[in-house]
Amino acid sequence: MKKTYRVKSDKDFQAIFSKGSSVANRKFVLYHLEKNQSHYRVGLSVSKKLGNAVTRNNIKRKIRHVIMELSPNLINQDFVIIARKGVEELDYHEVKKNLLHVLKLANLYQEGLNSEKKD
Repeated sequence: MKKTYRVKSDKDFQAIFSKGSSVANRKFVLYHLEKNQSHYRVGLSVSKKLGNAVTRNNIKRKIRHVIMELSPNLINQDFVIIARKGVEELDYHEVKKNLLHVLKLANLYQEGLNSEKKD
């Protein structure tokens, strides 16, 4: 995932948390903030409570892969995904199913939005 598609700075994270809205399911919390930009940006948060560095990086890798796969249908907003307890036990398809559910709850995912988008 290119750097332009990531929320990296603490200032951006705080803006999304304070001004944005949130939705959640059992495995993920998603905060999102509408911005005028040409593409989405995503930030990831995986707590140390979920495991050691290897486990946390594995979770983030799965989430990034799902986001890249779903990217043609994502709305152009900033959002932060927070992994909840239990995500570390899920395989890729279960992560995708749960993430897709929370993205649809937030109205950030729309089928057939733009099939020409590239990362």
